[in-house]
Amino acid sequence: MVFSGITYLVYFLPVFILLYHLAPHKYKNAVILIASIYFYSWGGPKFIFVILGTTFLDFFLVNAMHEQKTQSAKRKFLVLSLCLNLGLLFYFKYCNFFIDNINEIFGTEIMWTKVLLPIGISFYTFESLTYVVDVYRGIHKPLKNFWHYQTYILLFPKLIAGPIVRYHDIADQITNREKNYTPDVKLSGFLIFCLGLAKKTIIANTIGAQADAVFNLDISQIDTTAAWIGAIAYTFQIYFDFSGYSDMAIGLGKIMGFRLPENFNNPYTSASIKEFWKRWHITLGAWIQNYLYIPLGGNKVSNTKLYRNLVICFLLSGLWHGASWNFVLWGAYHGLFLVLERLFLGNVYKKLGKFISVPVTFIIVVTGWVLFRNENLEYALGVIKQMYSFHFFAGKFAMNNDFLFMAILALVISLFAITQKTKNIQNKIYGENFSDTGRWVAVLAGGVLFYISLSYVSALNFNPFIYFRF
Repeated sequence: MVFSGITYLVYFLPVFILLYHLAPHKYKNAVILIASIYFYSWGGPKFIFVILGTTFLDFFLVNAMHEQKTQSAKRKFLVLSLCLNLGLLFYFKYCNFFIDNINEIFGTEIMWTKVLLPIGISFYTFESLTYVVDVYRGIHKPLKNFWHYQTYILLFPKLIAGPIVRYHDIADQITNREKNYTPDVKLSGFLIFCLGLAKKTIIANTIGAQADAVFNLDISQIDTTAAWIGAIAYTFQIYFDFSGYSDMAIGLGKIMGFRLPENFNNPYTSASIKEFWKRWHITLGAWIQNYLYIPLGGNKVSNTKLYRNLVICFLLSGLWHGASWNFVLWGAYHGLFLVLERLFLGNVYKKLGKFISVPVTFIIVVTGWVLFRNENLEYALGVIKQMYSFHFFAGKFAMNNDFLFMAILALVISLFAITQKTKNIQNKIYGENFSDTGRWVAVLAGGVLFYISLSYVSALNFNPFIYFRF
């Protein structure tokens, strides 16, 4: 069930919100859990038993780990839980990739049944890992109520594509969120949800159709103009698609009384790749920092090991996104620029100032998205070559009539918060302090955006969510 689909918006969501608000507080988690199971079963009925089974085992493994008296005994349960979660992730997401590469390298013909990928497996696996590791580290105690743990993992607004929520960030909200049941919080949630829906359906879908029009061409039909149009189109598509989903999840969370963490903070205003990763998919970056980068030694090591840590983290970040060499190369690409910024590029950016460093960083990011978008590595490298070959000829692709307008709109929105004054305006739009007039404006704006978004969904067949496949 897609967040921006008619079934979700017109049927599932209104019924859920009605039942949720009619239910007494002590039954609200039950409504969430039933709705979440139904939501996931709609798109992956065969896999709901996988996620239910792993959460069932994890719950008892973590509680057993917590009760152990010695660190070595606790470590055994930790390893068992890690093997369970990472083993399932490896089986479903990476087995096909590794078998295919073994056959390619060694010329073998290992037969392997192609495994279907459960939607959102990377996201809920990472949340399961945060729970067990944080209990092991003593950051919080394990839950004693099995259904509360299920609610945390299966909470459907963030189940499929994040944000990745650490348990201790919403631990109190699982059992007590009545303080968030205020009209302004709910109104803010409604407006943020509608803004996210508009980002996705109006901007991302329109621009995404243009990206597909370019990248469906044979490489011989793509000149420099077409390559840049396709790259920029995808750059805005993936941002408005993913940040739109995150806004919808955060907004719906507010309506339910949850405060989910922000996942995007104007990433295309970044003046370096380091800054970009503090603004893009923030919860994944925080996960990698807390559970991979710091355990490797972080920046409290020699420069050589520091660069090694950065490269390892971003290679694995790329692999997390997908079992394909283009994702690995995309991760290595970003890791390389992070190392270069540590070596000398960061100082160059400071001397150049934001007026130069922001567009330079943007170009680096745009180039990287070509690798991310095209799993055919040879094709992706061919497109990048065309981007910088300055080879122009009569393009054979049809320009989407709405693309130019939407691309300009996307650029304006992406760079809107580049100054402190405009950032303050953005914060007010996404804030919860409404005046009497502001409440009516928020209701009207949200209603109009919701109606227009539904119109776009009804008129267009193109409506994927990019991060659903991760």
